[in-house]
Amino acid sequence: MSADVDVLVVGGGPVGLAAAVEARLAGLTALVVEPRQGPVDKACGEGLMPQALVALHRLGVDPPGHPLVGIAYVRGDLRAEHRFAGPAGRGVRRTVLHAALADRADALGVRRVTGRVAELHQDADGVTAAGVRARWLLACDGLHSTVRRLVGLEVPARGARGGIGARGGTGGWGLSAAGGARDPRRRFGVRRHYRVAPWTDLVEVHWGRRTEAYVTPVAPDLVGVALLGPAPLDVDAELAGMPALAERIAGAPVDAADRGAGPLRQRTRARTAGRVLLVGDASGYVDALTGEGLRLGFAQARAAVAHRDDPAGYERAWSSATRDYRLLTSTLVAAATSPLRGALVPAAVRLPPVFAGAVELLAR
Repeated sequence: MSADVDVLVVGGGPVGLAAAVEARLAGLTALVVEPRQGPVDKACGEGLMPQALVALHRLGVDPPGHPLVGIAYVRGDLRAEHRFAGPAGRGVRRTVLHAALADRADALGVRRVTGRVAELHQDADGVTAAGVRARWLLACDGLHSTVRRLVGLEVPARGARGGIGARGGTGGWGLSAAGGARDPRRRFGVRRHYRVAPWTDLVEVHWGRRTEAYVTPVAPDLVGVALLGPAPLDVDAELAGMPALAERIAGAPVDAADRGAGPLRQRTRARTAGRVLLVGDASGYVDALTGEGLRLGFAQARAAVAHRDDPAGYERAWSSATRDYRLLTSTLVAAATSPLRGALVPAAVRLPPVFAGAVELLAR
């Protein structure tokens, strides 16, 4: 049976669109299937690290936003900050980033259709999903990837399954399924925007008693606050416990509805199954604590297209691209969910070279 397209990309978020653009730049035909229409939004910190911006420029994409020149850790009166030694990153509203990538994909002739993948079949020559026959399938369908489950690469989380959901507009978020909600190792995220002028060109990470707030300027009059921690997450209560941040956003209008995601930790048995390759969050994820999701996703998209016929090569490229992230993030999350949590910011203040080294690791 002949293929309708060379590369079928499941998931039309930024990583999926980047994968489709990579396919077109490699001379392949590409089709993206995504159930949501219009610019796709999600709960995230919206900060592009310098190398994520470099990757976008290589794809011919340059979204508008706010310069990010470094990272600061804040807890009470303590503050540790480091400015990138090289180029700046950029805070970009997720819908703005998605629109820029969609325009580039359209310009390169990427086909985009609205739909879902409910089942998948593959043989030695191709993959069929969502009514499309393709030579390869790139699964870019996020933390709770359907494709990952269909091809048997998902490692079930310990305890009951559950996702994050809203609680009546009160600023609280909790699990939509019972069980495991109060396990501090199961971390979730909620993002909120405030209509206020940015007060810094750094990403500020405010450390509370049980959560962290990633503060990212994304426009001249808009700041995103991504709260990370164990469920249940009461956004207003957690932010009230971060006085330096609470003072900055006091009285600022909330822009649009909160968005939540999680649990963040996702594990996979492997990244390939026949002609299916997992890319981005679908390929496994530790935590959003270091803000590297898009940098890694773009690197994986490039590697997946380059190694589409070489599963072992993609596994090696995936491991190489994610090694530093997995080590640093796992270490930080282990500390953040332990009695050592309160010592993280004081340690960053006392050991500037160590903090600077960690930031530079994220920036490269």
